[in-house]
Amino acid sequence: MHIRDLPYPDPGRPDVRSGPRFLFWLGRNQLGGQVKAALWGLVHMAALVSFPLAIGFGVQAVVDRSGSRLAMAGALMVGLTVLTALGDAMLHRAAVTNWITAAARVQQLLSRKAVELGSTLTRKVAAGEVVAVSTGDVEKIGWFVEALSRFAAAAITTVALCVALVFYQPALGVVVAVGVPALALAVLPLLPRAARRADDQREKAGRATELASDTVAGLRVLRGIGGEELFLSRYRDASQEVRAAAVRSARMWALIAAVQVALPGLLLIGVVWYGVSLAREGRIEVGELVTVYSAVTFLLFPLRHFEEIAMAYSFSRPSARRAARVLALRRSSAGGEGAATAASVATAASYGGERAEAQEATAPLGGDLYDPVSGMLAPSGVLTAVVCGDPDAAGRLADRLGGHPAHGGPGDGDDGGAPSALLGGVALDEVALASARTAVLVQDKDPVLLSGTLAELLDVPRSGRVSAEKALEAAQCGDVLEALAQASAADEGDADPMRARITERGRSLSGGQRQRLALARSLVTDPEVLVLDEPTSAVDSHTEARIADGVRRLRTGRTTIVFTSSPLVLDRADRVVFVADGEAAGVGTHRELLGTDPAYRAVVTRETDGEAAVRRPERSTGSAGHGLKGTVREDIAREDIGRIEEQIEESA
Repeated sequence: MHIRDLPYPDPGRPDVRSGPRFLFWLGRNQLGGQVKAALWGLVHMAALVSFPLAIGFGVQAVVDRSGSRLAMAGALMVGLTVLTALGDAMLHRAAVTNWITAAARVQQLLSRKAVELGSTLTRKVAAGEVVAVSTGDVEKIGWFVEALSRFAAAAITTVALCVALVFYQPALGVVVAVGVPALALAVLPLLPRAARRADDQREKAGRATELASDTVAGLRVLRGIGGEELFLSRYRDASQEVRAAAVRSARMWALIAAVQVALPGLLLIGVVWYGVSLAREGRIEVGELVTVYSAVTFLLFPLRHFEEIAMAYSFSRPSARRAARVLALRRSSAGGEGAATAASVATAASYGGERAEAQEATAPLGGDLYDPVSGMLAPSGVLTAVVCGDPDAAGRLADRLGGHPAHGGPGDGDDGGAPSALLGGVALDEVALASARTAVLVQDKDPVLLSGTLAELLDVPRSGRVSAEKALEAAQCGDVLEALAQASAADEGDADPMRARITERGRSLSGGQRQRLALARSLVTDPEVLVLDEPTSAVDSHTEARIADGVRRLRTGRTTIVFTSSPLVLDRADRVVFVADGEAAGVGTHRELLGTDPAYRAVVTRETDGEAAVRRPERSTGSAGHGLKGTVREDIAREDIGRIEEQIEESA
């Protein structure tokens, strides 16, 4: 692979069982580039370590007063110089290609994983860790992949030179052959401590990065409550901890580097001392002594790569472990894809029919949207409002409706790896991601606006049936467009609001303006099923009523689910589902539930227990409320189970 071939059409399926396995997978997938770099490294280092032979040959020619042999030695040095320069240039080119290719592959894998998981990524792993993996860790992983080929060339060259010296001058060659491996292995006892200190530095740096990102994200709120200085002092302390850890790590690596310099120097002194004694006894020629001395001197260059590969592996191993942990995340439930399938089969079987097989990637999805955990049903083509007293439970329900089942066990407040929702009788977490995303779009409670112009913000995959103008009108973005037009005229001299630039995360806009633009972006995609989590929580009541009318009008004939407790929105919904304690406890219109379900009325109207007792002086709230809930629950079960059975039979 060359850099011009990036990005890959398919980066492959990585081995994420552990950090070292992930590194091995990366190296194996770049075997051609590794071999190419290693061959150029052999050319470079072989030419470099061959200089002692030319030098010794020239010295001996001077001693013997032979002009022809001196000329041959000069020509040999010129040839070795050309080979050294050529090999070094091509090695650098091939090694950097390996580095960039490996880093690009990891970044591509991380990008695809982020697209696959969507907003659930930061719920499964800390945002600071994601940032650390996609920036610093990618560089360290690329460094190890790049250094691997140069280390292979250095190891082969070192072994070959030691063997050659043994044959060239056995007396000195044996000393070198024994001493060089000892030099290479001398730093091994120091590496574990150096690796631990490097890990400690990276962990503290990751925490500091996470603290910084959280502080920047909440800077406006911190200034409002006067907590800016407090968080700045916390980051200052975290930064000092990172500095101290970096100094401790640097000291250990400095010690390793000092050992790599001191021990070869001692070996060189020993070779010279022993060689001089042999020359005095007449057992070796002066040229042979110079050759061995020069060879040991040049061996210091490939020996540096032993230190580099140790450093590269120590730094890249925890980085690869973090990258593998992120890449190992899956859309399916906690039990894995097989568990999700079994859960879906059991869910479908409980309704008296066989579950339909997962659809092809190109097969359209449609029908009623059903959550088997809570029993919530959203009929096809109508506007369904969901009232949930627990915001966390509402978020988990929205995730399941989007094809992202919960991870975790019952003990942590999660749903214990429950299956995702069924659309037309088919589990969303078992169909191709592209099909699930096309069929169901979930807008989070806190949607993010990317920087760029308004036209770029609304330039998203869409059906083509809803124009940007209609979506903006339905989301009541008139005042937002006026503000953007004024900003565009001031900055660009053009009053076109579509050309106005929106800052990162929409920080230049108010909360209500950001919320309405995000809603317009969701409406313009025109998915088969649109799930909106509190889309009007930051706007006033008049605007909220107009937005509810606009969404209802624009989404006519399409399935729309709105999580809200606003009476203005609930009154405009075709169907309202009340979810209490994780189960659908009531269904009907807003007005019907207000008159029949005290728990629903308490959530929507914020009614206290005392107020409820005054409203129902003649009714015992305990048993009557319980009986009503049971009756409504049975009605829901009969109605919803009938729908699910029909859809499962059709999809089968």
